[in-house]
Amino acid sequence: MGSIGRLLSRLATLGVTPDDDEDERLAKAVVTLSTCLISGLAVIWVVTYLVIGQPLAAAIPFSFQVVSVVSLIAFARSKRLGPFRMSQLVLRLVLPFLLQLSLGGFASSSGVILWAIGAPVGASLFTGAGRALLWFIAYGSLVVVAGLLQPLLPAPDPPVPQGVVVTFSVLNILGVSITLFAVLRFFVRERNVERAKSERLLLNVLPRAIAARLRDEDATIADRFEDVTVLFADIVDFTAMSAGSSPGEVVGLLDELFSRFDELAERHGLEKIKTIGDAYMVAGGLPVPREDHADAVAEMALDMVSAIAERDTEHPLRIRIGIDTGPVVAGVIGRRKFIYDLWGDTVNTASRMESNGLPGSIQVTERTYRKLCERYRFEERGTIAVKGKGDLPTWLLIGRVEVSGSSRGGA
Repeated sequence: MGSIGRLLSRLATLGVTPDDDEDERLAKAVVTLSTCLISGLAVIWVVTYLVIGQPLAAAIPFSFQVVSVVSLIAFARSKRLGPFRMSQLVLRLVLPFLLQLSLGGFASSSGVILWAIGAPVGASLFTGAGRALLWFIAYGSLVVVAGLLQPLLPAPDPPVPQGVVVTFSVLNILGVSITLFAVLRFFVRERNVERAKSERLLLNVLPRAIAARLRDEDATIADRFEDVTVLFADIVDFTAMSAGSSPGEVVGLLDELFSRFDELAERHGLEKIKTIGDAYMVAGGLPVPREDHADAVAEMALDMVSAIAERDTEHPLRIRIGIDTGPVVAGVIGRRKFIYDLWGDTVNTASRMESNGLPGSIQVTERTYRKLCERYRFEERGTIAVKGKGDLPTWLLIGRVEVSGSSRGGA
Protein backbone atom coordinates (compact mmCIF):
# COMPACT_ATOMS: atom_id res chain seq x y z
CA MET A 1 0.00 0.00 0.00
CA GLY A 2 2.92 2.31 0.70
CA SER A 3 4.33 1.81 -2.79
CA ILE A 4 0.91 2.45 -4.36
CA GLY A 5 0.49 5.61 -2.30
CA ARG A 6 3.89 6.90 -3.39
CA LEU A 7 3.09 6.11 -7.02
CA LEU A 8 -0.24 7.94 -6.83
CA SER A 9 1.46 10.90 -5.18
CA ARG A 10 3.99 11.08 -8.00
CA LEU A 11 1.28 10.80 -10.63
CA ALA A 12 -0.72 13.54 -8.90
CA THR A 13 2.19 15.96 -9.34
CA LEU A 14 2.77 15.09 -13.01
CA GLY A 15 2.79 18.31 -14.99
CA VAL A 16 2.66 20.50 -11.88
CA THR A 17 4.86 23.61 -11.82
CA PRO A 18 5.87 25.82 -8.86
CA ASP A 19 3.81 28.65 -10.33
CA ASP A 20 0.53 26.69 -10.32
CA ASP A 21 -2.09 27.79 -7.81
CA GLU A 22 -3.96 25.23 -5.75
CA ASP A 23 -6.90 24.97 -8.17
CA GLU A 24 -4.53 24.29 -11.06
CA ARG A 25 -2.67 21.67 -9.06
CA LEU A 26 -5.91 19.95 -8.15
CA ALA A 27 -7.16 19.99 -11.74
CA LYS A 28 -3.93 18.47 -13.02
CA ALA A 29 -3.99 15.79 -10.33
CA VAL A 30 -7.61 14.78 -11.02
CA VAL A 31 -7.19 14.59 -14.81
CA THR A 32 -3.94 12.64 -14.50
CA LEU A 33 -5.18 10.13 -11.94
CA SER A 34 -8.52 9.56 -13.68
CA THR A 35 -6.70 8.98 -16.98
CA CYS A 36 -4.47 6.38 -15.37
CA LEU A 37 -7.43 4.69 -13.67
CA ILE A 38 -9.52 4.44 -16.85
CA SER A 39 -6.51 3.29 -18.89
CA GLY A 40 -5.88 0.53 -16.36
CA LEU A 41 -9.49 -0.63 -16.39
CA ALA A 42 -9.49 -0.62 -20.21
CA VAL A 43 -7.18 -3.64 -20.17
CA ILE A 44 -10.16 -5.83 -19.23
CA TRP A 45 -12.15 -4.68 -22.27
CA VAL A 46 -9.19 -5.02 -24.66
CA VAL A 47 -8.34 -8.57 -23.60
CA THR A 48 -11.95 -9.78 -23.44
CA TYR A 49 -12.91 -8.44 -26.87
CA LEU A 50 -9.81 -10.02 -28.41
CA VAL A 51 -10.64 -13.37 -26.80
CA ILE A 52 -14.23 -13.40 -28.15
CA GLY A 53 -13.10 -12.42 -31.65
CA GLN A 54 -13.97 -8.70 -31.73
CA PRO A 55 -10.68 -7.04 -32.80
CA LEU A 56 -12.36 -3.76 -33.83
CA ALA A 57 -14.03 -3.44 -30.48
CA ALA A 58 -10.71 -4.25 -28.76
CA ALA A 59 -8.92 -1.64 -30.84
CA ILE A 60 -11.09 1.21 -29.50
CA PRO A 61 -10.20 0.96 -25.76
CA PHE A 62 -6.64 0.11 -26.81
CA SER A 63 -6.46 3.31 -28.83
CA PHE A 64 -7.62 5.18 -25.71
CA GLN A 65 -4.72 3.67 -23.79
CA VAL A 66 -2.16 4.56 -26.47
CA VAL A 67 -3.38 8.12 -26.93
CA SER A 68 -3.58 8.59 -23.16
CA VAL A 69 0.02 7.45 -22.64
CA VAL A 70 1.23 9.77 -25.40
CA SER A 71 -0.83 12.62 -23.91
CA LEU A 72 0.57 11.98 -20.44
CA ILE A 73 4.13 12.10 -21.76
CA ALA A 74 3.43 15.32 -23.63
CA PHE A 75 1.72 16.77 -20.58
CA ALA A 76 4.66 15.88 -18.33
CA ARG A 77 6.93 17.81 -20.68
CA SER A 78 4.77 20.79 -21.59
CA LYS A 79 3.01 21.21 -18.18
CA ARG A 80 0.04 22.59 -20.15
CA LEU A 81 -3.24 21.31 -18.76
CA GLY A 82 -5.55 22.71 -21.47
CA PRO A 83 -4.56 20.43 -24.42
CA PHE A 84 -4.29 17.37 -22.18
CA ARG A 85 -7.67 17.96 -20.56
CA MET A 86 -9.37 18.63 -23.89
CA SER A 87 -7.96 15.46 -25.48
CA GLN A 88 -9.19 13.40 -22.53
CA LEU A 89 -12.68 14.89 -22.59
CA VAL A 90 -13.01 14.21 -26.33
CA LEU A 91 -11.73 10.64 -26.00
CA ARG A 92 -14.03 9.87 -23.08
CA LEU A 93 -17.02 11.27 -24.94
CA VAL A 94 -16.50 9.78 -28.41
CA LEU A 95 -14.82 6.40 -27.92
CA PRO A 96 -17.59 4.75 -25.82
CA PHE A 97 -20.07 5.83 -28.52
CA LEU A 98 -17.91 4.26 -31.26
CA LEU A 99 -17.37 1.11 -29.19
CA GLN A 100 -21.12 0.70 -28.75
CA LEU A 101 -21.69 1.04 -32.50
CA SER A 102 -18.95 -1.51 -33.27
CA LEU A 103 -20.66 -4.06 -31.00
CA GLY A 104 -24.12 -3.66 -32.51
CA GLY A 105 -25.90 -1.38 -30.05
CA PHE A 106 -27.03 -1.11 -26.46
CA ALA A 107 -27.72 -4.75 -25.67
CA SER A 108 -24.70 -6.47 -27.19
CA SER A 109 -22.31 -3.73 -25.97
CA SER A 110 -23.68 -3.89 -22.43
CA GLY A 111 -24.46 -0.17 -22.59
CA VAL A 112 -20.78 0.77 -22.83
CA ILE A 113 -21.77 4.30 -23.87
CA LEU A 114 -22.37 4.94 -20.18
CA TRP A 115 -18.61 5.60 -19.93
CA ALA A 116 -19.12 8.80 -21.92
CA ILE A 117 -20.71 10.44 -18.86
CA GLY A 118 -17.14 10.97 -17.67
CA ALA A 119 -16.74 13.82 -20.16
CA PRO A 120 -19.45 16.17 -18.78
CA VAL A 121 -18.61 15.20 -15.21
CA GLY A 122 -14.95 16.04 -15.78
CA ALA A 123 -15.90 19.27 -17.54
CA SER A 124 -18.15 20.28 -14.65
CA LEU A 125 -15.23 20.07 -12.25
CA PHE A 126 -12.82 22.33 -14.10
CA THR A 127 -14.25 24.11 -17.14
CA GLY A 128 -17.13 26.04 -15.59
CA ALA A 129 -20.89 25.49 -15.52
CA GLY A 130 -21.50 26.87 -19.02
CA ARG A 131 -19.01 24.63 -20.79
CA ALA A 132 -19.98 21.63 -18.67
CA LEU A 133 -23.55 22.03 -19.88
CA LEU A 134 -22.36 21.92 -23.49
CA TRP A 135 -20.46 18.72 -22.78
CA PHE A 136 -23.55 17.19 -21.19
CA ILE A 137 -25.66 18.18 -24.18
CA ALA A 138 -23.08 16.49 -26.41
CA TYR A 139 -23.24 13.36 -24.27
CA GLY A 140 -27.02 13.30 -24.35
CA SER A 141 -27.00 13.84 -28.12
CA LEU A 142 -24.70 10.86 -28.66
CA VAL A 143 -26.97 8.66 -26.55
CA VAL A 144 -29.95 9.73 -28.66
CA VAL A 145 -28.02 9.15 -31.88
CA ALA A 146 -26.99 5.71 -30.64
CA GLY A 147 -30.67 4.93 -30.03
CA LEU A 148 -31.67 6.14 -33.52
CA LEU A 149 -28.91 4.08 -35.14
CA GLN A 150 -29.78 0.94 -33.18
CA PRO A 151 -32.09 -0.56 -35.87
CA LEU A 152 -29.47 0.03 -38.57
CA LEU A 153 -26.58 -1.66 -36.83
CA PRO A 154 -25.62 -5.19 -37.90
CA ALA A 155 -25.33 -7.89 -35.27
CA PRO A 156 -21.73 -8.50 -34.24
CA ASP A 157 -20.00 -11.38 -35.97
CA PRO A 158 -19.26 -13.57 -34.15
CA PRO A 159 -22.02 -12.74 -31.66
CA VAL A 160 -21.05 -11.63 -28.19
CA PRO A 161 -21.76 -14.50 -25.75
CA GLN A 162 -24.62 -13.81 -23.35
CA GLY A 163 -22.36 -14.42 -20.38
CA VAL A 164 -19.99 -11.74 -21.63
CA VAL A 165 -22.90 -9.32 -22.17
CA VAL A 166 -24.12 -9.82 -18.60
CA THR A 167 -20.60 -9.67 -17.16
CA PHE A 168 -19.79 -6.48 -19.04
CA SER A 169 -23.09 -4.94 -18.03
CA VAL A 170 -21.96 -5.39 -14.44
CA LEU A 171 -18.45 -4.19 -15.24
CA ASN A 172 -19.66 -1.11 -17.09
CA ILE A 173 -21.93 -0.08 -14.26
CA LEU A 174 -19.31 -0.80 -11.61
CA GLY A 175 -16.45 0.65 -13.68
CA VAL A 176 -18.21 3.95 -14.29
CA SER A 177 -19.40 4.11 -10.70
CA ILE A 178 -15.97 3.34 -9.25
CA THR A 179 -14.25 5.83 -11.54
CA LEU A 180 -16.67 8.67 -10.81
CA PHE A 181 -16.69 7.90 -7.09
CA ALA A 182 -12.88 7.77 -6.88
CA VAL A 183 -12.45 10.98 -8.88
CA LEU A 184 -15.10 12.89 -6.94
CA ARG A 185 -13.86 11.57 -3.60
CA PHE A 186 -10.31 12.64 -4.42
CA PHE A 187 -11.53 16.02 -5.66
CA VAL A 188 -13.66 16.68 -2.57
CA ARG A 189 -10.95 15.51 -0.18
CA GLU A 190 -8.26 17.66 -1.80
CA ARG A 191 -10.61 20.63 -2.07
CA ASN A 192 -11.44 20.29 1.64
CA VAL A 193 -7.75 20.15 2.48
CA GLU A 194 -7.09 23.31 0.48
CA ARG A 195 -10.16 24.98 1.97
CA ALA A 196 -8.88 24.16 5.46
CA LYS A 197 -5.50 25.67 4.57
CA SER A 198 -7.17 28.80 3.23
CA GLU A 199 -9.31 29.01 6.36
CA ARG A 200 -6.24 28.81 8.59
CA LEU A 201 -4.47 31.47 6.55
CA LEU A 202 -7.54 33.70 6.65
CA LEU A 203 -7.81 33.34 10.42
CA ASN A 204 -4.14 34.30 10.71
CA VAL A 205 -5.05 37.61 9.07
CA LEU A 206 -8.57 38.32 10.35
CA PRO A 207 -10.58 37.60 13.50
CA ARG A 208 -12.87 34.59 13.14
CA ALA A 209 -16.05 36.70 13.32
CA ILE A 210 -14.73 39.12 10.69
CA ALA A 211 -13.58 36.29 8.41
CA ALA A 212 -17.09 34.81 8.52
CA ARG A 213 -18.61 38.18 7.61
CA LEU A 214 -16.13 38.65 4.79
CA ARG A 215 -17.19 35.32 3.29
CA ASP A 216 -20.92 35.99 3.70
CA GLU A 217 -21.23 39.72 3.04
CA ASP A 218 -20.49 41.61 -0.14
CA ALA A 219 -20.14 44.94 1.62
CA THR A 220 -17.61 47.10 3.42
CA ILE A 221 -16.93 45.79 6.90
CA ALA A 222 -16.78 48.72 9.32
CA ASP A 223 -17.95 48.87 12.95
CA ARG A 224 -17.80 51.32 15.81
CA PHE A 225 -17.01 50.06 19.30
CA GLU A 226 -17.65 52.43 22.16
CA ASP A 227 -15.46 50.77 24.78
CA VAL A 228 -12.31 48.82 23.92
CA THR A 229 -8.75 48.75 25.22
CA VAL A 230 -5.80 49.11 22.85
CA LEU A 231 -2.19 48.17 23.60
CA PHE A 232 0.94 49.13 21.71
CA ALA A 233 4.31 47.57 22.54
CA ASP A 234 7.75 48.40 21.18
CA ILE A 235 11.19 46.94 21.80
CA VAL A 236 13.53 49.58 23.16
CA ASP A 237 16.52 50.45 20.92
CA PHE A 238 15.70 47.60 18.56
CA THR A 239 16.73 49.58 15.47
CA ALA A 240 20.20 50.24 16.82
CA MET A 241 20.56 46.65 17.99
CA SER A 242 19.44 45.19 14.67
CA ALA A 243 21.99 47.30 12.77
CA GLY A 244 24.74 45.07 14.15
CA SER A 245 22.87 41.80 13.55
CA SER A 246 22.38 39.62 10.49
CA PRO A 247 18.98 39.57 8.75
CA GLY A 248 18.41 36.04 10.02
CA GLU A 249 19.09 37.06 13.60
CA VAL A 250 16.75 40.05 13.36
CA VAL A 251 13.88 38.06 11.89
CA GLY A 252 14.50 35.15 14.25
CA LEU A 253 14.36 37.41 17.29
CA LEU A 254 11.16 39.13 16.22
CA ASP A 255 9.57 35.79 15.37
CA GLU A 256 10.47 34.45 18.81
CA LEU A 257 9.07 37.47 20.63
CA PHE A 258 5.95 37.97 18.56
CA SER A 259 5.11 34.28 18.59
CA ARG A 260 5.23 34.45 22.38
CA PHE A 261 3.02 37.55 22.32
CA ASP A 262 0.60 35.77 19.99
CA GLU A 263 0.31 32.96 22.54
CA LEU A 264 -0.43 35.49 25.27
CA ALA A 265 -3.06 37.23 23.14
CA GLU A 266 -4.79 33.92 22.53
CA ARG A 267 -4.58 32.96 26.20
CA HIS A 268 -6.19 36.20 27.31
CA GLY A 269 -8.83 36.23 24.57
CA LEU A 270 -7.49 39.34 22.84
CA GLU A 271 -7.27 40.25 19.18
CA LYS A 272 -3.87 40.81 17.65
CA ILE A 273 -4.28 43.66 15.18
CA LYS A 274 -0.89 43.92 13.49
CA THR A 275 2.85 44.30 13.81
CA ILE A 276 4.76 47.25 12.38
CA GLY A 277 8.48 46.67 12.41
CA ASP A 278 9.27 45.87 16.03
CA ALA A 279 5.94 47.27 17.29
CA TYR A 280 3.08 45.00 18.34
CA MET A 281 -0.59 46.04 18.57
CA VAL A 282 -3.38 44.16 20.32
CA ALA A 283 -6.91 45.08 21.40
CA GLY A 284 -9.55 43.81 23.79
CA GLY A 285 -13.32 44.13 23.44
CA LEU A 286 -13.60 43.56 19.70
CA PRO A 287 -14.79 42.28 17.32
CA VAL A 288 -16.83 40.50 20.00
CA PRO A 289 -17.46 42.92 22.90
CA ARG A 290 -16.53 41.84 26.43
CA GLU A 291 -16.88 43.63 29.75
CA ASP A 292 -13.41 42.78 31.11
CA HIS A 293 -11.40 43.94 28.08
CA ALA A 294 -9.25 46.33 30.14
CA ASP A 295 -8.40 43.59 32.67
CA ALA A 296 -7.48 41.19 29.88
CA VAL A 297 -5.16 43.75 28.25
CA ALA A 298 -3.58 44.56 31.62
CA GLU A 299 -2.91 40.87 32.22
CA MET A 300 -1.31 40.53 28.81
CA ALA A 301 0.84 43.63 29.35
CA LEU A 302 2.18 42.24 32.64
CA ASP A 303 2.84 38.87 31.01
CA MET A 304 4.66 40.57 28.09
CA VAL A 305 7.00 42.35 30.50
CA SER A 306 7.62 39.05 32.32
CA ALA A 307 8.23 37.22 29.04
CA ILE A 308 10.88 39.76 28.04
CA ALA A 309 12.53 39.62 31.48
CA GLU A 310 12.62 35.82 31.52
CA ARG A 311 14.55 35.51 28.27
CA ASP A 312 17.86 33.76 28.86
CA THR A 313 20.16 35.75 26.63
CA GLU A 314 23.42 37.65 26.64
CA HIS A 315 21.61 40.62 25.12
CA PRO A 316 18.71 41.51 27.42
CA LEU A 317 15.80 43.40 25.92
CA ARG A 318 13.42 45.95 27.35
CA ILE A 319 9.95 46.80 26.16
CA ARG A 320 7.74 49.88 26.30
CA ILE A 321 3.99 49.40 26.48
CA GLY A 322 1.24 51.97 26.13
CA ILE A 323 -2.47 51.41 26.79
CA ASP A 324 -5.63 53.48 26.35
CA THR A 325 -9.33 52.72 26.60
CA GLY A 326 -12.18 54.26 24.64
CA PRO A 327 -14.09 54.17 21.34
CA VAL A 328 -12.60 53.01 18.04
CA VAL A 329 -13.68 52.36 14.48
CA ALA A 330 -12.66 48.94 13.15
CA GLY A 331 -12.87 47.49 9.67
CA VAL A 332 -11.26 45.60 6.82
CA ILE A 333 -9.30 47.58 4.26
CA GLY A 334 -7.73 46.50 0.98
CA ARG A 335 -8.65 43.98 -1.68
CA ARG A 336 -5.35 42.13 -1.77
CA LYS A 337 -3.38 41.50 1.41
CA PHE A 338 -6.26 43.00 3.35
CA ILE A 339 -6.03 43.81 7.03
CA TYR A 340 -8.37 44.30 9.96
CA ASP A 341 -7.36 47.62 11.47
CA LEU A 342 -8.46 50.21 14.05
CA TRP A 343 -8.75 53.99 13.86
CA GLY A 344 -9.57 56.78 16.26
CA ASP A 345 -8.30 58.85 19.13
CA THR A 346 -7.99 55.78 21.38
CA VAL A 347 -5.59 54.15 18.96
CA ASN A 348 -3.50 57.30 18.58
CA THR A 349 -3.37 57.88 22.33
CA ALA A 350 -2.33 54.28 23.07
CA SER A 351 0.48 54.70 20.53
CA ARG A 352 1.55 57.97 22.23
CA MET A 353 1.51 56.23 25.62
CA GLU A 354 4.01 53.74 24.25
CA SER A 355 6.28 56.21 22.46
CA ASN A 356 6.35 58.54 25.49
CA GLY A 357 6.71 55.71 27.98
CA LEU A 358 9.67 54.50 30.00
CA PRO A 359 11.75 51.43 29.10
CA GLY A 360 10.41 48.38 30.88
CA SER A 361 7.18 50.12 31.86
CA ILE A 362 3.48 49.90 31.08
CA GLN A 363 2.08 53.40 30.74
CA VAL A 364 -1.68 53.93 30.74
CA THR A 365 -4.07 56.83 30.34
CA GLU A 366 -6.52 58.10 32.93
CA ARG A 367 -9.37 56.26 31.19
CA THR A 368 -7.59 52.94 31.53
CA TYR A 369 -6.44 53.73 35.05
CA ARG A 370 -9.98 54.35 36.26
CA LYS A 371 -11.13 50.99 34.89
CA LEU A 372 -8.33 49.08 36.58
CA CYS A 373 -7.33 50.99 39.72
CA GLU A 374 -9.36 48.81 42.11
CA ARG A 375 -7.79 45.57 40.92
CA TYR A 376 -4.27 46.59 39.90
CA ARG A 377 -1.41 48.53 41.48
CA PHE A 378 -0.25 51.72 39.79
CA GLU A 379 2.41 54.33 40.22
CA GLU A 380 1.41 57.83 39.25
CA ARG A 381 3.84 59.21 36.71
CA GLY A 382 2.19 62.59 36.47
CA THR A 383 1.31 64.82 33.57
CA ILE A 384 3.33 64.50 30.37
CA ALA A 385 3.22 66.44 27.11
CA VAL A 386 1.77 64.28 24.33
CA LYS A 387 2.02 65.33 20.72
CA GLY A 388 -1.39 66.27 19.35
CA LYS A 389 -3.01 65.80 22.77
CA GLY A 390 -1.38 68.36 25.05
CA ASP A 391 -0.70 67.54 28.69
CA LEU A 392 -2.14 64.20 29.84
CA PRO A 393 -2.06 62.57 33.30
CA THR A 394 -0.51 59.10 33.13
CA TRP A 395 0.09 56.10 35.39
CA LEU A 396 2.46 53.15 35.27
CA LEU A 397 0.89 49.71 35.73
CA ILE A 398 2.98 47.87 38.33
CA GLY A 399 1.08 44.68 39.10
CA ARG A 400 -2.05 43.09 40.48
CA VAL A 401 -3.67 43.97 43.78
CA GLU A 402 -3.07 41.12 46.18
CA VAL A 403 -6.24 39.49 47.45
CA SER A 404 -6.23 37.20 50.53
CA GLY A 405 -2.48 36.88 50.37
CA SER A 406 -2.37 35.75 46.76
CA SER A 407 -2.06 37.50 43.46
CA ARG A 408 -4.94 38.06 41.16
CA GLY A 409 -5.20 35.33 38.52
CA GLY A 410 -5.07 35.69 34.77
CA ALA A 411 -7.86 37.04 32.63
